[in-house]
Amino acid sequence: MKPILRTPFFEFGVKNYIYGDDVLRIAEAADIAAARYDIDVLMIVPYTEIRRVAENTARLVILAPYMDLLSPGRGMADVLPEALKAAGARGAVVNHCERPMTLSAVKRTIDRARELGMLSFACSDSIAEARALAQLGPDIINPEPSELIGSGTPSGPAFVREVTAAVKHIDDTILVEQAAGISSGKQVYDLILAGAEGCGASSGIFLSDDPRRMVEEMIRSVRMARDDRAQAMKKQGAS
Repeated sequence: MKPILRTPFFEFGVKNYIYGDDVLRIAEAADIAAARYDIDVLMIVPYTEIRRVAENTARLVILAPYMDLLSPGRGMADVLPEALKAAGARGAVVNHCERPMTLSAVKRTIDRARELGMLSFACSDSIAEARALAQLGPDIINPEPSELIGSGTPSGPAFVREVTAAVKHIDDTILVEQAAGISSGKQVYDLILAGAEGCGASSGIFLSDDPRRMVEEMIRSVRMARDDRAQAMKKQGAS
């Protein structure tokens, strides 16, 4: 069954910054933080580590970095969706800037994920592309302006509000995250307060001095922003 995510959530991707035992170590740190702060955490895990991470964590929602469209049978070297699910992946990334796809392939991948009860996590590089992707019905859209990826400078509040409104106008069930350029817990906090339904990071974690400390800081910041946002709404309702 497809996971139902609570907002705000946190997402982080390993890419190829680390491998082997180091992937499991940071997964375990994120799993502990997810439980401690009661935040849903998505982790994009390299294919080779999906089963090991799934078997050794309890709170993480594991995403594969990509999947092909084939069905069981022939297809040497292709990534079979059923095999990813069997290994413990509960969703897959679609159209990342490092693995771009045509809209046709995006649509078929989203449909394939839906068939298997898996999440589809679609990336866009602009508000216009986010609108196009929203027409295809992914579960999550991650709008990442390419020039901000790895820059240490995230999108501003105006971008958060505009892209979220654009997606919700088409399909208000799609979750909209912010990720590009995030390198601190403070940035996570600010983006959640600005209206992001989730935040994510990769290089901001793995290029930091202490990746496990940084992932804990970012997950904690999601919880702090969630609590402060709820408190602000409560005050508005009382006034």
